[in-house]
Amino acid sequence: MRLSKIIPALLAGAAFSLGAAADGGLKQSVAADYTGHLADLYKHFHSHPELSFVETKTAARIAEELRAVGFEVTEGVGRTGIVAILKNGDGPMVAMRADMDGLPVKELVDIPYASNAVQVNDDGQEFPVMHACGHDVHITSLVGTGRAMAARRDEWSGTLMLIGQPAEEWKVSGAKAMKDDNIWERFGTPDYALAFHVAAGLEAGVVVASEGAAYSAVDSVDIIVPGVGAHGASPHKGIDPVVIGSQIVVNLQTITSRTLSPREPGVVTVGVFKAGNKRNVIGEEARLELTVRSDSKETRKKLLDGIRRIAVNTGEAMGLPADNPVRVEVVGGIPVTANDPALARRLKAVWAEELGDRFNPDFARDGMGGEDFAFFTENPYIPSVYFQVGGTPKADLEAEQNGGKPVPSHHSPIFYVSPDEAVPSGVEATVVALKDLMPVTSGR
Repeated sequence: MRLSKIIPALLAGAAFSLGAAADGGLKQSVAADYTGHLADLYKHFHSHPELSFVETKTAARIAEELRAVGFEVTEGVGRTGIVAILKNGDGPMVAMRADMDGLPVKELVDIPYASNAVQVNDDGQEFPVMHACGHDVHITSLVGTGRAMAARRDEWSGTLMLIGQPAEEWKVSGAKAMKDDNIWERFGTPDYALAFHVAAGLEAGVVVASEGAAYSAVDSVDIIVPGVGAHGASPHKGIDPVVIGSQIVVNLQTITSRTLSPREPGVVTVGVFKAGNKRNVIGEEARLELTVRSDSKETRKKLLDGIRRIAVNTGEAMGLPADNPVRVEVVGGIPVTANDPALARRLKAVWAEELGDRFNPDFARDGMGGEDFAFFTENPYIPSVYFQVGGTPKADLEAEQNGGKPVPSHHSPIFYVSPDEAVPSGVEATVVALKDLMPVTSGR
């Protein structure tokens, strides 16, 4: 970086440090930094989203922001990812990750800083782009966390690693790309890892965390059903893959209803059923495409084994020959994002004490969404907690409950986060957790 850029950056970092030290309170200093800096940064990120693996300008801006307050930043990790390191004496290394990418969605939210971005993706296709999943909140909070931790170096000891991850949305492959680029070998394996997601279904600014699965394992499964073509008026002269496929769809539902415990979550959804080209022709193939969700390694194995068993044996029972059976292919998968129970209990206690009524200890997870954060923490095992921060104003949630306008879901073109509450809460919750995990040592 040129000297003309270094000096203003250092002055900006110093000014924030003095301001934070002067007012003393974390909540107050984070609020002041949001008003003075992070609010405009959020609007910039929201207005300039980028697609998976082409988040070059986003990554560059994050790197610039973190260098300005003293981090050593490496760009291009896992293609477009960044790793920022701030060493502050002896103690553990703790990683905080934020995903950077937007979605190929045209924004329809009526706000002054709505996205009009259009971008060519990694496969050469052009799309409108929107931060329709709140990753702009994540990266703004990541920068805010870096600024707050740099300003409060006398309150913690250890090494802070901030990760800007690409491509969480596209084939959920960005974490694996960074892992394959030897992130831990190059920068050190963290003792703990954290991440959060803004949530449309939670009141803006409220923080929640589970003690088990934060996100489910997600497997994409294809089932290819062969058949023997014939005239639709002479079905006895063929083997109908539509009938076999239909039997498979129905039989698959017995996996969760009759294989899993009633208290064990699991989902097998057939989202695509393709077969045939003409109403009076029995075709030669049907294709099913499934999404499979589970919250443990054991359940994941039961579901995948059950899908193979039912698909192949249903085909055999319907007359398919042994040399041309139903084929089952697992075409992609991500593991369970499982919070370390002991670490989750520890941080929940700290959040309850420090955040007060902004922390909800009674949170119950709803749905079985997936995340690729587990690629960072599964092998080697790193104790981790993935928490959530609410993004929707309380009045909007209450209106929906009373029969009013539904709150837009993630990935919707009208998805909207209230950043004035979500970003500061994301920063404060993260800093509270980091300070607990990296206490000041007696040797400092």
